[in-house]
Amino acid sequence: MTDTATTGPLHGVRVVELAGIGPGPFAAMLLADLGADVVRVDRPGGPGLGLDPAQDLTNRNKRSVLVDLKTEDGAARVLELVERADILVEGYRPGVAERLGVGPGACLERNPRLVYGRMTGWGQDGPLADRAGHDIGYIAVTGALGLVGEPDAPPAVPANLVGDYAGGSLYLVTGVLAALHHARAHGTGQVVDAAIVDGTAHLTTMIHAMLGAGAWQDRRRGNLLDGGAPFYGCYTTADGRHMAVGALEPRFYAEFARVLGLPEDAPGQGDLARWDELRETVAARFATRTREEWTELFAGTDACVAPVLSLAEAAGHPHLAARETFTTHDGRVQPAPAPRFSATPTTVRTGPALPGADTAEVARDWGLGAR
Repeated sequence: MTDTATTGPLHGVRVVELAGIGPGPFAAMLLADLGADVVRVDRPGGPGLGLDPAQDLTNRNKRSVLVDLKTEDGAARVLELVERADILVEGYRPGVAERLGVGPGACLERNPRLVYGRMTGWGQDGPLADRAGHDIGYIAVTGALGLVGEPDAPPAVPANLVGDYAGGSLYLVTGVLAALHHARAHGTGQVVDAAIVDGTAHLTTMIHAMLGAGAWQDRRRGNLLDGGAPFYGCYTTADGRHMAVGALEPRFYAEFARVLGLPEDAPGQGDLARWDELRETVAARFATRTREEWTELFAGTDACVAPVLSLAEAAGHPHLAARETFTTHDGRVQPAPAPRFSATPTTVRTGPALPGADTAEVARDWGLGAR
């Protein structure tokens, strides 16, 4: 194993990940990207849904052992890892880990300093706790989905970024690292109940504040940050592509209006009664040039305008390329670890862990019995 200067600030932290899909693996990937030694406990046959393990980038920087938790010694093998771990991450429905013999009770009895991270959609309790669900349903009931899209059409679906990863994975990581700090200071572990509904609701705190202050209307596209303002939204260019505009502040809006070439008699930024008219004028201007032409015109300005790129195009953006926001490992372009650290830089050390490929290596490094 290399030292912390080349593997990240979590070097030396040991994590057991009970294999699953979605936000749990992504949370464990983030811990691995930050330098933790993440051992993924895969089950024979895989999770039943998801990518070919060799292509699943959320398994990068991890190692894998193969354990069938339904066999007589399955739980015992996981508990061996738990005894030597700092954090465990699981994403089963409530009660499943307990039935398999690797619930919080068994794990904390074996290792009282363990941080036991639980990733679910609905949480560990409540009337829907044992029900199936996916990102779209979780963000629907929190009000987040209702923020996105046109007012006279169904809400737009923001992939599974808002619920699974923002409201789920990132809150789980925040929780387990906070609990790890407590465990190291006080010698006691605990259970972290990270529910996507909780995290997603928490993400809307500022919107709730604006709503309570009368500065937000509880409907789509009627507000400053939801596409309601003609100077904060997306427009179609002559080639059928799009530009994103975020010219909120007056001085940025003035620069935007100048570069776009808005006529002098166009409605003012603060004239709410004429926002629809202003939107039509802005749209007409954007329709006169291609995305590339507008990108060149707005380059070097403070107009807060950017081209809307596809996933495949993003890595080629000059700023992202200069910062190496994307990296290439084993010939595959992928987002680089984030955030960045001055003393303990992170990197993509290994590609996706293949199920069971690291059993002997983990046994040696973690001091387990021969398998």
